[in-house]
Amino acid sequence: MYNVELAELVWGRRPSGGLSDSVFRRWTQGFVLSQSEATALEQFEGGPCAVIAPVQAYLLKNIMFHSEKPNWRNCTAALAAEELGSERFHTLIQKHTFESVTELKEAVLNQYSTWKNRFGVLLFLYSVILTKGIANIRNEIEDAAEPLIDPVYGHGSQSLINLLLTGYAVLNVWDGDRECSGMKLHGIRNQATIGFLTLMESLRYCKVGTFLKSPKFPIWVLGSETHLTVFFAKEMSLVAPETPWEQARRVFQTYDPEDNGFIPDTLLEDVMRALDLVSEPEYVNIMKNKLDPEGLGIILLGTFLQEFFPEQESTIPESFTVYHYNGLKQSNHNEKVMYVEGTAVVMGFEDPMVRTDDTPVKRCLQTKWPYIELMWNTDRSPSLN
Repeated sequence: MYNVELAELVWGRRPSGGLSDSVFRRWTQGFVLSQSEATALEQFEGGPCAVIAPVQAYLLKNIMFHSEKPNWRNCTAALAAEELGSERFHTLIQKHTFESVTELKEAVLNQYSTWKNRFGVLLFLYSVILTKGIANIRNEIEDAAEPLIDPVYGHGSQSLINLLLTGYAVLNVWDGDRECSGMKLHGIRNQATIGFLTLMESLRYCKVGTFLKSPKFPIWVLGSETHLTVFFAKEMSLVAPETPWEQARRVFQTYDPEDNGFIPDTLLEDVMRALDLVSEPEYVNIMKNKLDPEGLGIILLGTFLQEFFPEQESTIPESFTVYHYNGLKQSNHNEKVMYVEGTAVVMGFEDPMVRTDDTPVKRCLQTKWPYIELMWNTDRSPSLN
């Protein structure tokens, strides 16, 4: 089966020389568990973290929160390999269709060795795409010509990451849809099971919405400029249900697509209606005067939240155990892929305490917890790259 549509969606339209052998080779690896950490997947080269990190995150979710095994770090491992070029690989792969989840689970278990061999990651990715539907994915990607994997550098796109984390191949990481210069841009549709935080937000290149920042489980894929890792904890209070204050902030920000921290006062009625607040014109005008006493014609986010949704006290414990995963051997101490354990403290801005070192991991986490402090149990902080 050589499915041209599938190959072009993943790798882009084929250049005259075909897909780069070096890029394809970096993606040809199976789901292989570390010999040093029984539940951690190894990544051999740069690129496939866009699949491996989300799979690792869901693997951790199932082991830590849905398994009866007391030791979530205990599992078995294996490895197999086979050499094929991209042309041969795409010619040999076959598609099987199943009519029920039960049939699918049985087939996945029967093909367990396939997921571990040299093409396991790509076969998994192709299975996800074919299950979702090529046309459905193309409809969700803003630029239909943009492939899921960069054919030159081999990095997975944000659309690919979002597809594996949320089931939707949208490009953006904000909540819901936004209008921008007359175009509707799609974001995350609802609360994600696994979260996403990115160093790019600390550099002010983007802003991740609440649906990804506050997932259902305390597991987050962390993005740097070139790599994906996983930060996780067992403390479920970190992902308590969205409070009215958080919902109000999220809704307000959908009317502030450029993240200015304010909206024109003409949109106040729309925001209040979206939050099921009293929105009769007379009352809205009263609130406009109260929220904008100087008559500047804008409503500040902070002022709006303070008026209608006074911030609730945090339910997060004073300190909690956290872990960080990086699948690349060279990014781990002694080149052994292992979880790095540490202790996190989330403080208020007024808390007097000596600040810990400024690291990329910490800067990434500060986009969710601005005053987080991290004390790792190792001599060096874990790496985002």
